Amino acid sequence: MSPWLRGESSLLCLAVDQRDLFSRPEGAVDASSPLAERMRPRDLDELIGQDEITGPRTAIAAAIEKDTIGSLILWGPPGSGKTTLARIIASQTKSHFVPFSAVVSGIKEIKTVMQEAVQQRNVYGRRTLLFVDEIHRFNKAQQDAFLPHVEAGNVILIGATTENPSFEVNAALLSRCRVVILRQLTPEELVSLMRRALIDEERGLGGRLNVADEALEWLARQANGDARFVLNVLEAVTAMSAPDGVIGVAELGTALQRKALLYDKSGEEHFNLISALHKSIRNSDVNASLYWLARMLEAGEDPLYIARRLVRFASEDVGLAEPGALAQTVAAKDAFHFIGVPEGKLALAQAVVYLAAAPKSNAIYRAYARAAKDALEDATEPVPLHLRNAVTSDMKAWGYGKDYDYAHDNDEKVAAMDCLPERLRDRRYYTPTSEGFEKRMRDRLDNIERNKEKLRDKSRKLRNEDR
Repeated sequence: MSPWLRGESSLLCLAVDQRDLFSRPEGAVDASSPLAERMRPRDLDELIGQDEITGPRTAIAAAIEKDTIGSLILWGPPGSGKTTLARIIASQTKSHFVPFSAVVSGIKEIKTVMQEAVQQRNVYGRRTLLFVDEIHRFNKAQQDAFLPHVEAGNVILIGATTENPSFEVNAALLSRCRVVILRQLTPEELVSLMRRALIDEERGLGGRLNVADEALEWLARQANGDARFVLNVLEAVTAMSAPDGVIGVAELGTALQRKALLYDKSGEEHFNLISALHKSIRNSDVNASLYWLARMLEAGEDPLYIARRLVRFASEDVGLAEPGALAQTVAAKDAFHFIGVPEGKLALAQAVVYLAAAPKSNAIYRAYARAAKDALEDATEPVPLHLRNAVTSDMKAWGYGKDYDYAHDNDEKVAAMDCLPERLRDRRYYTPTSEGFEKRMRDRLDNIERNKEKLRDKSRKLRNEDR
């Protein structure tokens, strides 16, 4: 036994042999294990779904067969088969297999495992296959600790993550791994999996449960592609009875209680859904907008986060094409804050429908971006003297406020004077569209410009007469 195994008994679970952790004597099944664990595929032939990456003549299948598997990042939603694929690789590799959880491990444990990996290679001549579950939970320093050992070939790293590895895995480590994307299982694949579990005599329910076909199809639609989820629900209804002996949708619904929506308020799915909501509203798709709103709210998103995004949308994508949009979204925010859930959700739904149906304009968004660019690049441009307040006699003597033209003194309520700095005098930041109220804004601004030009012409004539 290595010194590490003698001295670090608390870490024994990290380095047990793969035969101890993942397999029993051939044919043996632990009847006390959860159904999802008992039905876990033992080889690629039993794996349902993911044929695109694990089927015959795929790179992974060939690498497993030849025992030439390299470092991988398995990225996919819950229940898509990431851990199962890692276990299949473990059962068919000659490498020393070490499971490792990012939830309970830190730098100290990583270094200890890496020392053991070096010993395995130097003493026994075999590499260590390190399976890191939820690798996205490791910080940069912890991920960096893997890097030199992956580069040196001491370990084959297989990381599993539900988060986009482009965001969650260090670029240096990611460049040394192949990213394998596991898709969400289809309802048809989940139904096939459940039927297998219902009839399997050795590992499944062995025909002890009779579930209607429509109930299986209903459950598959509730699962968001999660194989573990549907098997857990089947197991939960094994003690239930039905009037005719057949488990239907009602019985499954009782066991399920509530659909488990795929959502992580701090992860990529959060940003995917808010992006879908924003773009559906922008595209004036009322039905899609309501659907994505409901997906977020029913999954537990903070309603005030959504309210803030709707207020932003009102100015960014609707703007002055419908000035009431901003008032509508602020009112929805206040209404939700006032009455809470569940009724407050309707205020947000009302705002979403209003925004989706409203005429769209991003003229304000573009106008501010142009103005901000000039403000940053010309931050030292002085305020014209005629726009400055002469609050002291000295300031008046210096020309502050000279030639200021009070708009209310003119019939048109506009003055001909320029209000931009000299160098920016010809800038036009805001260009109204012809959508909704903004068409009236365009006509109004055109009229203002015509009145200003008349006043300039009048001023030029007076100067010519004075000469």
